Amino acid sequence: MKGLFKSKPKTPADLVRQTRDILIYVDRNLNTRETKREEKMAELNKLIRELKQILYGNSETEPVSDACAKLTQEFFKENTLRLLIICLPKLNLEARKDATQVVANLQRQQVQSRLIACDYLEANKDLMDILVSGYETDMALHYSAMLRECIRHQSVARYVLESDHMKKFFDYIQLPNFDIAADAAATFKELLTRHKSTVAEFLSKNYDWFFAEYNSKLLESTNYITRRQAVKLLGDILLDRSNSAVMTRYVCSRDNLRILMNLLRESSKSIQVEAFHVFKLFAANQNKPPDIVGILVANRSKLLRLFADFKLDKEDEQFEADKAQVVKEIAALEPKDLP
Repeated sequence: MKGLFKSKPKTPADLVRQTRDILIYVDRNLNTRETKREEKMAELNKLIRELKQILYGNSETEPVSDACAKLTQEFFKENTLRLLIICLPKLNLEARKDATQVVANLQRQQVQSRLIACDYLEANKDLMDILVSGYETDMALHYSAMLRECIRHQSVARYVLESDHMKKFFDYIQLPNFDIAADAAATFKELLTRHKSTVAEFLSKNYDWFFAEYNSKLLESTNYITRRQAVKLLGDILLDRSNSAVMTRYVCSRDNLRILMNLLRESSKSIQVEAFHVFKLFAANQNKPPDIVGILVANRSKLLRLFADFKLDKEDEQFEADKAQVVKEIAALEPKDLP
């Protein structure tokens, strides 16, 4: 007889609605007795785990696209995402991990060929303020994982790039907690490399303050890892064709050249190699300003000596060709009259 009264399995939409109801309860933090609160939290943890299972599948079953679409549609119909983000600190560690994975997956789910997460975030961009500021809380690694998935959407990345939050990343990258600092560096890189046209526009409009901060706080940092990551990312940015206007401007600055020449003299081979990839842009510039030529001519013998001994651990034909070209350019320089 028992089997006749089994409850109907919950649909993906039911799961989302029940999750939303409990999140509203948790958010309001009603003064209910402790036992009831614990029951609600246990139920919430279970629901979030079930949502994750629908989106990711498990060891026995693959995710079903129709179920994923229905779950996604219900999730963004009302403010479930906002509630989940706001209530994240109140969840236990396991539920936080599950919630982070749910939010990440939802950014990629299509409903009738549309990424509806993008539409929702465009209308709720203030959620990015919470996620970025998460670096200043003990939610840092959960919120940042959500943030990196959200900035897959170009309009969302543009919002973060153009916000005051971008200035904060220069400090987040230098936080004393290594894991959080490394995570902030990963998000910073994603913001500056994923959406080419948006990044080029941002760098052109914000050139002065951005590179002033980049040079002083990252390239001239006392922290070895910060310097190494920064010079590598700088090379990735300047060598990207979409940033050619920014690159042309960067290699006409004597301050930038001075910093790169100091990085070339570092004892770390990996920093030297990354610095070389940026330095070669200064040497290759066919319209070098007179003061850049002056610096290169004044340091010619030191630079040529440095490059004579400059070898990679593994043979690399492209590196050797680039180095030969740089040596040729520097050797052929004639001092220009300074204005």
